[in-house]
Amino acid sequence: MADNPILWSPGRERVKQSAMYKFMSAQGFDNYADLHRWSHNNSQEFWQALCDFSDVKFSKPGSRVLDQPGDMTTARWFDDATLSFPEHILRHGGKRAAIVFRGENGERRELSFDELRLQVAGIAAGLKSVGVTKGDRVTGFLPNCPEAIIAMLGATSIGAIWSSCSPDFGINGVVDRFGQIEPKVLFCADGYFYNGKRFDSLPAVGGVLDIIPGIGHTVVVGFTGNPVDLDDVRGGVHWRDFMKKDADLDCAPVEFNHPLYIMYSSGTTGVPKCIVHGTGGTLIQHMKEHGLHCNIGSDDRVFYFTTCGWMMWNWLVSALMVGATIVLYDGSPFYQEGRALWRMAEEEKLTVFGTSAKFIAALEKAGVRPGEEFDLSSIKTILSTGSVLAPESFDFVYDAISADVQLSSISGGTDILSCFAGGNPMLPVRRGELQCLALGMAVEVYNDEGEPVTEERGELVCSNAFPSMPVRFWNDPDNSKYHAAYFERFPGVWAHGDYAEITANAGMVIYGRSDAVLNPGGVRIGTAEIYRQVEKLDEVIECLAIGQDWDDDVRIVLFVVMRPGVALDDAVKSRVRQVIRENTTPRHVPAKIIAVPEIPRTISGKIVELAVRNVVHGKPVKNTDALANPMALEYFRDLDELSSA
Repeated sequence: MADNPILWSPGRERVKQSAMYKFMSAQGFDNYADLHRWSHNNSQEFWQALCDFSDVKFSKPGSRVLDQPGDMTTARWFDDATLSFPEHILRHGGKRAAIVFRGENGERRELSFDELRLQVAGIAAGLKSVGVTKGDRVTGFLPNCPEAIIAMLGATSIGAIWSSCSPDFGINGVVDRFGQIEPKVLFCADGYFYNGKRFDSLPAVGGVLDIIPGIGHTVVVGFTGNPVDLDDVRGGVHWRDFMKKDADLDCAPVEFNHPLYIMYSSGTTGVPKCIVHGTGGTLIQHMKEHGLHCNIGSDDRVFYFTTCGWMMWNWLVSALMVGATIVLYDGSPFYQEGRALWRMAEEEKLTVFGTSAKFIAALEKAGVRPGEEFDLSSIKTILSTGSVLAPESFDFVYDAISADVQLSSISGGTDILSCFAGGNPMLPVRRGELQCLALGMAVEVYNDEGEPVTEERGELVCSNAFPSMPVRFWNDPDNSKYHAAYFERFPGVWAHGDYAEITANAGMVIYGRSDAVLNPGGVRIGTAEIYRQVEKLDEVIECLAIGQDWDDDVRIVLFVVMRPGVALDDAVKSRVRQVIRENTTPRHVPAKIIAVPEIPRTISGKIVELAVRNVVHGKPVKNTDALANPMALEYFRDLDELSSA
């Protein structure tokens, strides 16, 4: 990128005080580029050094770090080692806050590390009393509340496998996920709050129980404060009655690659894939990201806006391993016109604020300038993920939120439960750019011939094995689905499905998902390149672009959501085309611009270009239960504008 000037740089003392600097110095390097090169060229040495630096406690040390008889698909990490994930989460005792919960309705709760351990022990004892053992699945259909973390830690402390969905999932969305893994216990809540309204969860819970008969016990959290009637909840028991009093916690060590979490693909093209992540791989990858890349320690108060249905929930919980206090928020991020989270940041003195690119862009559109309304001086790092953070959003953060903050756009995904590229406390922030490629990851960009390129756009790949690769997919005994998902495009090399570029500064720019790349006249265009231009216009709230098959080629169709009271007339269309042409190329200019009232999104908030493209071409969308607003797809069906030149 030619227009990516430095927007912020860490001071020398800040660099030298960072854990990344201390780790780098301990390995004998004086710059990140050399450290990164060594970390992926010498994987065994790097991951062992990280374990030593982060004080990873193995119950049984492994005899080898990596066993890889063939390509990266054959890799097995610390194969004969054992350890406990909850033991690392709970190793920081005391009266200091481990979890602060903030609800949209004004509720605030706080749990110390000692209180957290005590409650985890009680839930673990409850799970044992109903017969849960190592390898059983325990699920959560819960708001983003402390009970979700307590239930996860209780389950995994006895070697059970945790999986969760947020309560805004519909019955079919939950069944598509939990029905595949056959859980023994379901944790749920009576309801939740969102955008000023209370929603009742128990009817959906009843529907799930009707379809998944193997769930023998249902533990209900009284989240909304109303009396809970368990008459219609099969196997229902109140949280307070399920938790055993005065229990001792015994965190059973498990094999390094023993399943910890089952995560899910978005599921918009069929039943979601069940992605199994291992205990040790998750643990040491998150140790690296929290401790080194995010420079989080015991003095930090860390927030990330997420739900229990998004991988960032699992990622946030891991910050407890480095002794940080984590702050949970449940509700709409746009509550109180987008100010609720910033008010919370001021009151809780957050040091790390995590959000989505969409939230930052929406603040700018709404004219909200948090730095002028709230004291945000405690925030040292802002993290953004979920979609591409546009260069203009970088400008907005430094102008309207804080001029002295490390803004780290991070990118990875559910598939790896971690990041391929992200933040670095030693490096400057450049406009529109992810700061660095992650340690231990041989991240490259391949052209169509499978050759690594720099300062060219192509497929984001990782050419070496890394510990947080999925252990397997559930119900995939021959690993055929797993291999098809990541290793078909470039045999033996992980292809992540992002369209990206490694910059001259060894940072990264993401241009969108590869499967959503537009291809008019054979020229590949990332959708994010168009979005960043269109969303500069005040008239447009957001947009979505697809490629429509037309006259033996592909033409770009742009759908826009207009600001209330503004019509998409010829003058606005002209401005849209002009801003795209002036800032990209004529190839990027859409052939059609069409107004729609709403853009369809997954429950985790990502727009779904492929689902819209299928609707436009008369193809079925196999699983609309993965969408937060499935009815929005109807706006794109049988549009007259798409049948003419």
